[in-house]
Amino acid sequence: MKIKNRTYLMVVSGLCVALTAVCAQLIIILPFTPVQITLSVCAVYMTGVLLPKRWAVYSQLAYILLGGIGIPIFGKFSGGLGVLAGPTGGYILVYPIMALVVAAILERLSERNPLHYMFAMFISLVICYIGGSIWFCFVGHVDLMKSLSLTVLPFVPFDLVKIVFCGFLAQALIKALSKQKQLFA
Repeated sequence: MKIKNRTYLMVVSGLCVALTAVCAQLIIILPFTPVQITLSVCAVYMTGVLLPKRWAVYSQLAYILLGGIGIPIFGKFSGGLGVLAGPTGGYILVYPIMALVVAAILERLSERNPLHYMFAMFISLVICYIGGSIWFCFVGHVDLMKSLSLTVLPFVPFDLVKIVFCGFLAQALIKALSKQKQLFA
């Protein structure tokens, strides 16, 4: 699906930044890990679904930039470089790569169904886990196994549920947007 309307791309990019900021505030805190469960990765997945690669990356870079300069759009209404340099910073910093991966995988498919969306989101999640856990190793001064046990393993069931939900949501959104034929080439 090739999008030809530049206004659509700019508006949806901005909405994806806002959606990521809102979803970052929807938090479940687990007592045994410094990383919280948020819905921000759902917004990152949808960024990759709704936008072409370049725009998906720019959208998530804008989110990081806005939060990095201090606007309180990261989890718990936080912002600033301290958040990006902290234990969860690695997860946030890979958002543009995650959105790129989802968009790149989906751009190669002529037809899409929820399983295609879920596959792209799952690959993106693996990248999130890799980037976030390696970052946590350095910031938390722990080995990889400790990092995985604190920042990945507790989240796998929740993240798989998010992927299933987002896969079906993506299908519904694309179907609704496809009715707007003037947006697509």
